[in-house]
Amino acid sequence: MNEAILQEIGEFCRQRGLAESTFGRRAVNDGKLASRLRNGGRITTDTLDRIRAFMALQSDGAPARRRMLFDPTQSTLPTVKPLAPPMASGQASDDPQRNFRFFDNRQKYLLFVNTCSEKWEVANRVSLELANIHPRPPAVRVFDAGVGDGTVLARVMRSMHDRYPTMPFYIVAKEISLEDVRLTLQKMADRFIEHPSSVIVLTNLAYAEAPWLSVKSVAAASSMVWKEVPLEGNTAHSFEQQITALEPFLGENWKARVSQKSGNPVYERPVVLVLYRNDHKFLLDQVIPKPGGTVADYDLVIASQPYRARASVEFKAKRVLAPLARALGPGGRMIAIHSYGHDPGMEIIHKVWPDDNPFMHSRHELLKAVKHDLGTAGRDLNFNAYSDERSLFRYEMHTLPSEISSSIGTSTLLAAWNAAIYVAQIEDDRLADVNSDRRYIEATRDVLQEHGGLWFYDESFVISRRRE
Repeated sequence: MNEAILQEIGEFCRQRGLAESTFGRRAVNDGKLASRLRNGGRITTDTLDRIRAFMALQSDGAPARRRMLFDPTQSTLPTVKPLAPPMASGQASDDPQRNFRFFDNRQKYLLFVNTCSEKWEVANRVSLELANIHPRPPAVRVFDAGVGDGTVLARVMRSMHDRYPTMPFYIVAKEISLEDVRLTLQKMADRFIEHPSSVIVLTNLAYAEAPWLSVKSVAAASSMVWKEVPLEGNTAHSFEQQITALEPFLGENWKARVSQKSGNPVYERPVVLVLYRNDHKFLLDQVIPKPGGTVADYDLVIASQPYRARASVEFKAKRVLAPLARALGPGGRMIAIHSYGHDPGMEIIHKVWPDDNPFMHSRHELLKAVKHDLGTAGRDLNFNAYSDERSLFRYEMHTLPSEISSSIGTSTLLAAWNAAIYVAQIEDDRLADVNSDRRYIEATRDVLQEHGGLWFYDESFVISRRRE
């Protein structure tokens, strides 16, 4: 019963651009109506009649407001395809090495990053949250839960400097990939010039450890590498030289292996790398972290694509989102972003694998699971799903207007196919079955010509801690 009602409410809210809390207040004067239903709450027949009367009245009135975040030629979302069979999910194999973080494939990743605007749009969405945080001395505290190549973090740091030009920054970035750490460090020299009072920390610790820069295992603690690098000079060139000189240190210590339990990469040795300008060390004395004495209390936590889409909702909540929510300080906000589907990219996938559905868990399901996992520790947290109009945003593959025509170049088709399979997180062993013929090329060409380009949707939600 509850599922049917929630489906009606969800579809109504999508068409009207309403948050579920707004719907609840307007329909029955209960902003928590939808969340109560999701948690198994019951309603009377009178309340159900009021809900449906409200929807009927609104439907007879003004037409549904078009959601400008979506394709202006579409007013409703496409139908969700049924779940893929177990083998198509990539979870049927017991060999962790075969499923080793397919989305860390460097060729797919770098081609996607450089041909699509996702990093830009994610940074723009994250930067909007800066208006809602309430930093306290001694610094604006930010945690990036998967910094990747550093593009999002660098852009967010520019936005932070624009809003807080004189406040010290304490930024912790988690990343297991050595290649991504190198790419991130390349972008940091200029950041130390524009905002000299910055402390930037990179670490390969797990989600439950990284915000506090401490490990739970005694064995891991005994092997931890803590390196502090006070950068000398006052030019981007000198900073870049000193950062580049860290290559041997990174190559020796930033190593990962495959977990036999999960198939995901884990560190061989825990590493914490602390960078700051030496000429600002006195000012940053209370900001620079010390081994064993680090607090979290972040003002902003960035969780952009922090988990595998096909992972269980329990894994996403317990292993990733709940630990990050615990790391929020008073007034702090965590914005989480993941792929949503319902876009031309998924149309390409469905032409090749008709029953595939990698995006199995909505933000509502994830927030419910996180709230359950936190229990009493989540009493002072707010779980904000927002309306689709605020939650969803679109990014595109870069193409020239002349590229999408009756004859699309092979390089454009391959870039589009790569973007589609990267976002949908298709494993290499499944790709081998279709790469032997031209089905995927024809599918990609058909979708690009139909839509005049290629774009994708991401979904965002926010967990915030109340101010003291």
